[in-house]
Amino acid sequence: MDVNPIVLQRADPWVLRHEGRYWFTASHPDYDRIVLRVADRLEDLQAAPETTIWQPPADGPASRLVWAPELHRVDGRWYVYFAAAPDEEGRADAPGAAPTFNHRVFVLENASPDPLDGTWVERGQVDTGWESFALDATSVVLDGRQYLVWAQQDVTIRGHSNLYIAPMANPWTLAGPAVLLSRPEHDWEVKGFWVNEGPAVLVRDGRVFLTYSGAATGVDYAMGLLTADADADLLDPASWTKHPDPVVVSAPENGQYGPGHNSFTQTPDGRVVLVYHARTYTEIVGDPLRDPNRHARAQVLPFDADGNPLWGPPVPDTRPTPTSTQVLAPDGSPAAAPLPA
Repeated sequence: MDVNPIVLQRADPWVLRHEGRYWFTASHPDYDRIVLRVADRLEDLQAAPETTIWQPPADGPASRLVWAPELHRVDGRWYVYFAAAPDEEGRADAPGAAPTFNHRVFVLENASPDPLDGTWVERGQVDTGWESFALDATSVVLDGRQYLVWAQQDVTIRGHSNLYIAPMANPWTLAGPAVLLSRPEHDWEVKGFWVNEGPAVLVRDGRVFLTYSGAATGVDYAMGLLTADADADLLDPASWTKHPDPVVVSAPENGQYGPGHNSFTQTPDGRVVLVYHARTYTEIVGDPLRDPNRHARAQVLPFDADGNPLWGPPVPDTRPTPTSTQVLAPDGSPAAAPLPA
C-alpha cells in the first residue's frame, strides 16, 4: 500500500471489505474494549473515527484482557469473535504444563445492516469441548458450511496453544468436535514460547490457505502456513499440508520486527492484501504485553502462475511511528497519559 502502517498502535488487525468499504478492528492497547473504524480506502483508516462497540463488564469470565476481535458477516448478520479472561493472572492448568492466561473465546451478534448501529448482543462463550486457554477464533464459510478455527491449549501437548478446526451449527455453537490441525513443532515455532495462534483463512482458486503465527511475540514472531484443497474434507487433518518454514519473518533491512497475527482483504480491483502487525524495534522495555507499538500494516500479496503466494518481507514504513510507550489517540496524536508499565 502507499501508506504504512495503516493504523498505529493496533495489534492483531482484522480488515473486512464489505460493500466497497474497509471495516477495521484490532486489539486496543488498553485491552478493555472492542473498537471499529471504517473507511473507503485502507490508507484512510488511521484518520477514520474509532467507535467503541462493546466494553466488558466489571467482572466475570470476559471482563479482562480483551484480545484480537474479528468482525464477520454470516447469513446477513454481524459477528465479532474475541478472546477475554476473568483476570490478568497466568496459571498452569496441569503439573508441568506451560503457564498461560485464562482466556476463552466469546461471540457478539448484531442484526443491524450497519455494525455501528443496532445492538450488540452477547452470545457468550464458545464451548470448544474442554476448558483451557483459548483465543484467536476466526471463521470461514465454504460451500455454505461455516467453520471455526482457533488456538487452544491441550495440557497433554507441550506448549501454550495449538490450532483447531470445527464445523458450526450456528455462529456461536460448534456442530462437532475440535480437530487438531497444527501444534508447535518446528524450531521457528518454539522460540521463547511454544505457540501456534492467530489463524487466518484465505480461499482462492480452489485452495485454502491457513496462515498462523508462532513463537514469542518479539523479534522471533513469524507467520506459518497450512494449505488444503477447497473441495477436500477440511475436518480431516490429512487434507492439510503444513509448511515447515515460516512464510513471513522479521525484516531488519526494512525496520520490521515480529510480523504476525494477520488477516486478508482485497483491493478494489480484487488483488489479495495481507494485513498484519509488526514493531519497528527489538528492545522492549518492561512487559511486552504493555508495549503498544505493534502497528497494523498492509501490503499486496502477489501470486505466481501456479497460484502460490509470493509472500515477501514486511515492507518499510512510510508513516512515522512512535518508539516509546506513549499511547496515541485514535487520530494519531499523543494521548493524555502513557500506558502503565
